[in-house]
Amino acid sequence: MNWFTKTFSSTIGRKIIMSITGLFLCSFLVIHLIGNFQLFKDDGGLAFNVYSEFMGHNPIIRTLEIVLLLGFVFHIYDAFVLTRRNKSSRPIGYVNNHPEQNSTWSSRNMGLLGTVILVFLIIHLYNFFWRARFGEIPEDAAGVENLYFVVVESFQQWWYVALYVLSMIALAFHLIHGFQSAFQTLGLTHKKYTPFIQAFGYAFSVLVCLGFAIMPLYFFFFFE
Repeated sequence: MNWFTKTFSSTIGRKIIMSITGLFLCSFLVIHLIGNFQLFKDDGGLAFNVYSEFMGHNPIIRTLEIVLLLGFVFHIYDAFVLTRRNKSSRPIGYVNNHPEQNSTWSSRNMGLLGTVILVFLIIHLYNFFWRARFGEIPEDAAGVENLYFVVVESFQQWWYVALYVLSMIALAFHLIHGFQSAFQTLGLTHKKYTPFIQAFGYAFSVLVCLGFAIMPLYFFFFFE
Protein backbone atom coordinates (compact mmCIF):
# COMPACT_ATOMS: atom_id res chain seq x y z
CA MET A 1 0.00 0.00 0.00
CA ASN A 2 2.93 2.30 0.76
CA TRP A 3 4.35 1.94 -2.78
CA PHE A 4 0.91 2.72 -4.20
CA THR A 5 0.66 5.93 -2.17
CA LYS A 6 4.19 7.00 -3.10
CA THR A 7 3.65 6.25 -6.78
CA PHE A 8 0.46 8.27 -7.16
CA SER A 9 1.65 11.14 -4.98
CA SER A 10 4.74 11.57 -7.14
CA THR A 11 4.78 14.09 -9.97
CA ILE A 12 4.38 11.47 -12.69
CA GLY A 13 1.70 9.69 -10.66
CA ARG A 14 -0.31 12.88 -10.30
CA LYS A 15 0.09 13.57 -14.02
CA ILE A 16 -1.33 10.11 -14.76
CA ILE A 17 -4.32 10.80 -12.49
CA MET A 18 -4.75 14.19 -14.19
CA SER A 19 -4.75 12.51 -17.59
CA ILE A 20 -7.21 9.76 -16.70
CA THR A 21 -9.64 12.08 -14.92
CA GLY A 22 -9.29 14.64 -17.73
CA LEU A 23 -10.24 12.12 -20.41
CA PHE A 24 -13.09 10.89 -18.22
CA LEU A 25 -14.38 14.45 -17.87
CA CYS A 26 -14.18 14.83 -21.66
CA SER A 27 -16.63 11.96 -22.01
CA PHE A 28 -18.92 13.70 -19.53
CA LEU A 29 -18.82 16.88 -21.62
CA VAL A 30 -20.06 14.99 -24.68
CA ILE A 31 -22.95 13.37 -22.77
CA HIS A 32 -23.85 16.66 -21.10
CA LEU A 33 -23.81 18.50 -24.43
CA ILE A 34 -26.05 15.92 -26.13
CA GLY A 35 -28.53 16.15 -23.27
CA ASN A 36 -28.54 19.94 -23.35
CA PHE A 37 -29.41 19.93 -27.05
CA GLN A 38 -32.94 19.15 -25.83
CA LEU A 39 -33.12 22.88 -25.11
CA PHE A 40 -33.46 23.62 -28.82
CA LYS A 41 -36.61 21.56 -29.28
CA ASP A 42 -39.63 23.75 -29.98
CA ASP A 43 -41.82 22.20 -27.28
CA GLY A 44 -41.70 24.78 -24.50
CA GLY A 45 -38.99 22.88 -22.66
CA LEU A 46 -40.91 19.61 -22.27
CA ALA A 47 -38.15 17.36 -23.66
CA PHE A 48 -35.47 19.09 -21.59
CA ASN A 49 -37.53 18.85 -18.39
CA VAL A 50 -38.18 15.14 -18.97
CA TYR A 51 -34.45 14.63 -19.56
CA SER A 52 -33.59 16.59 -16.40
CA GLU A 53 -36.14 14.63 -14.38
CA PHE A 54 -34.60 11.35 -15.54
CA MET A 55 -31.06 12.53 -14.77
CA GLY A 56 -32.08 13.76 -11.35
CA HIS A 57 -33.96 10.69 -10.12
CA ASN A 58 -32.43 7.67 -11.84
CA PRO A 59 -30.43 5.78 -9.14
CA ILE A 60 -27.70 4.76 -11.61
CA ILE A 61 -27.19 8.34 -12.73
CA ARG A 62 -27.17 9.55 -9.12
CA THR A 63 -24.43 7.03 -8.33
CA LEU A 64 -22.41 8.12 -11.35
CA GLU A 65 -22.70 11.72 -10.11
CA ILE A 66 -20.51 10.73 -7.16
CA VAL A 67 -17.91 9.27 -9.54
CA LEU A 68 -18.10 12.46 -11.61
CA LEU A 69 -17.65 14.62 -8.52
CA LEU A 70 -14.60 12.60 -7.47
CA GLY A 71 -13.21 13.01 -10.99
CA PHE A 72 -13.51 16.78 -10.69
CA VAL A 73 -11.99 16.82 -7.19
CA PHE A 74 -8.96 14.70 -8.14
CA HIS A 75 -8.41 16.63 -11.36
CA ILE A 76 -8.57 20.04 -9.67
CA TYR A 77 -6.51 19.01 -6.64
CA ASP A 78 -3.74 17.42 -8.72
CA ALA A 79 -3.68 20.47 -10.99
CA PHE A 80 -3.17 22.67 -7.93
CA VAL A 81 -0.41 20.44 -6.53
CA LEU A 82 1.44 20.18 -9.85
CA THR A 83 1.24 23.95 -10.39
CA ARG A 84 2.72 24.56 -6.92
CA ARG A 85 5.50 22.07 -7.60
CA ASN A 86 6.32 23.64 -10.95
CA LYS A 87 6.52 27.11 -9.43
CA SER A 88 8.70 25.96 -6.54
CA SER A 89 11.10 24.23 -8.93
CA ARG A 90 11.38 27.40 -11.04
CA PRO A 91 11.24 30.29 -8.55
CA ILE A 92 12.83 32.73 -11.02
CA GLY A 93 10.60 31.75 -13.92
CA TYR A 94 11.17 32.02 -17.62
CA VAL A 95 12.58 35.52 -17.78
CA ASN A 96 15.38 34.68 -20.18
CA ASN A 97 14.14 31.41 -21.62
CA HIS A 98 11.67 32.76 -24.22
CA PRO A 99 8.96 30.19 -23.37
CA GLU A 100 6.76 31.40 -26.24
CA GLN A 101 9.26 29.77 -28.59
CA ASN A 102 9.06 26.38 -26.89
CA SER A 103 5.44 26.05 -25.78
CA THR A 104 1.92 27.15 -26.64
CA TRP A 105 0.07 29.96 -24.89
CA SER A 106 -2.48 27.52 -23.45
CA SER A 107 0.21 25.25 -21.98
CA ARG A 108 1.81 28.23 -20.21
CA ASN A 109 -1.51 29.46 -18.84
CA MET A 110 -3.25 26.26 -17.75
CA GLY A 111 -3.45 27.63 -14.20
CA LEU A 112 -5.26 30.79 -15.34
CA LEU A 113 -7.56 28.84 -17.65
CA GLY A 114 -8.32 26.34 -14.91
CA THR A 115 -9.16 29.13 -12.45
CA VAL A 116 -11.65 30.70 -14.88
CA ILE A 117 -13.26 27.30 -15.45
CA LEU A 118 -13.40 26.59 -11.69
CA VAL A 119 -15.12 29.91 -10.91
CA PHE A 120 -17.66 29.22 -13.66
CA LEU A 121 -18.17 25.65 -12.46
CA ILE A 122 -19.00 26.78 -8.91
CA ILE A 123 -21.54 29.37 -10.15
CA HIS A 124 -22.98 26.97 -12.72
CA LEU A 125 -23.39 24.10 -10.26
CA TYR A 126 -25.08 26.35 -7.73
CA ASN A 127 -27.42 27.83 -10.32
CA PHE A 128 -28.58 24.51 -11.76
CA PHE A 129 -27.43 21.43 -9.84
CA TRP A 130 -27.78 22.79 -6.31
CA ARG A 131 -31.14 24.43 -7.00
CA ALA A 132 -32.44 21.28 -8.69
CA ARG A 133 -31.37 19.03 -5.84
CA PHE A 134 -31.86 21.19 -2.76
CA GLY A 135 -33.74 24.31 -3.84
CA GLU A 136 -37.22 24.97 -5.12
CA ILE A 137 -37.83 24.60 -8.86
CA PRO A 138 -41.29 25.48 -10.22
CA GLU A 139 -43.19 22.69 -11.98
CA ASP A 140 -44.36 22.75 -15.58
CA ALA A 141 -47.83 21.83 -16.86
CA ALA A 142 -46.95 18.12 -16.74
CA GLY A 143 -45.99 18.30 -13.07
CA VAL A 144 -42.27 17.98 -13.78
CA GLU A 145 -39.70 20.34 -12.29
CA ASN A 146 -39.35 23.16 -14.82
CA LEU A 147 -35.56 23.43 -15.06
CA TYR A 148 -36.08 24.79 -18.56
CA PHE A 149 -37.52 27.94 -16.98
CA VAL A 150 -34.36 28.31 -14.86
CA VAL A 151 -32.21 27.95 -17.98
CA VAL A 152 -34.17 30.60 -19.89
CA GLU A 153 -34.14 32.92 -16.89
CA SER A 154 -30.38 32.53 -16.44
CA PHE A 155 -29.57 33.02 -20.12
CA GLN A 156 -31.48 36.30 -20.17
CA GLN A 157 -28.86 37.85 -17.87
CA TRP A 158 -26.01 39.45 -19.83
CA TRP A 159 -23.36 38.88 -17.16
CA TYR A 160 -24.14 35.17 -16.93
CA VAL A 161 -24.07 34.79 -20.72
CA ALA A 162 -20.75 36.67 -20.87
CA LEU A 163 -19.28 34.49 -18.11
CA TYR A 164 -20.55 31.34 -19.80
CA VAL A 165 -19.07 32.21 -23.22
CA LEU A 166 -15.76 33.39 -21.71
CA SER A 167 -15.54 30.15 -19.72
CA MET A 168 -16.18 28.07 -22.84
CA ILE A 169 -13.32 29.90 -24.60
CA ALA A 170 -11.09 29.14 -21.61
CA LEU A 171 -12.25 25.52 -21.62
CA ALA A 172 -11.47 25.19 -25.34
CA PHE A 173 -7.88 26.33 -24.81
CA HIS A 174 -7.62 24.12 -21.71
CA LEU A 175 -8.82 21.08 -23.67
CA ILE A 176 -6.63 21.74 -26.71
CA HIS A 177 -3.51 21.42 -24.56
CA GLY A 178 -4.91 18.91 -22.05
CA PHE A 179 -6.18 16.40 -24.62
CA GLN A 180 -2.80 15.99 -26.31
CA SER A 181 -0.92 16.15 -23.01
CA ALA A 182 -3.06 13.35 -21.53
CA PHE A 183 -2.17 10.94 -24.34
CA GLN A 184 1.49 11.89 -24.05
CA THR A 185 1.52 11.32 -20.28
CA LEU A 186 -0.11 7.90 -20.69
CA GLY A 187 2.51 6.96 -23.28
CA LEU A 188 -0.03 6.74 -26.08
CA THR A 189 2.10 8.49 -28.67
CA HIS A 190 3.35 7.33 -32.04
CA LYS A 191 4.67 9.25 -35.01
CA LYS A 192 1.95 7.67 -37.13
CA TYR A 193 -1.00 8.40 -34.83
CA THR A 194 0.02 11.49 -32.84
CA PRO A 195 -0.89 13.97 -35.64
CA PHE A 196 -4.39 12.46 -35.75
CA ILE A 197 -4.70 12.68 -31.95
CA GLN A 198 -3.67 16.33 -32.10
CA ALA A 199 -6.13 17.12 -34.88
CA PHE A 200 -8.94 15.20 -33.18
CA GLY A 201 -8.22 16.90 -29.85
CA TYR A 202 -8.31 20.33 -31.48
CA ALA A 203 -11.58 19.60 -33.30
CA PHE A 204 -13.13 18.05 -30.18
CA SER A 205 -12.18 21.04 -28.03
CA VAL A 206 -13.50 23.64 -30.44
CA LEU A 207 -16.74 21.86 -31.42
CA VAL A 208 -17.76 20.83 -27.90
CA CYS A 209 -17.12 24.28 -26.41
CA LEU A 210 -18.80 25.96 -29.37
CA GLY A 211 -21.83 23.74 -28.83
CA PHE A 212 -22.08 24.84 -25.21
CA ALA A 213 -21.46 28.53 -26.03
CA ILE A 214 -24.24 28.61 -28.64
CA MET A 215 -26.87 27.83 -25.98
CA PRO A 216 -26.67 31.01 -23.87
CA LEU A 217 -26.15 33.13 -26.99
CA TYR A 218 -29.28 31.67 -28.60
CA PHE A 219 -31.47 32.32 -25.56
CA PHE A 220 -30.06 35.81 -25.02
CA PHE A 221 -30.29 37.07 -28.60
CA PHE A 222 -32.95 35.02 -30.37
CA PHE A 223 -35.29 33.51 -27.79
CA GLU A 224 -38.66 35.21 -27.38
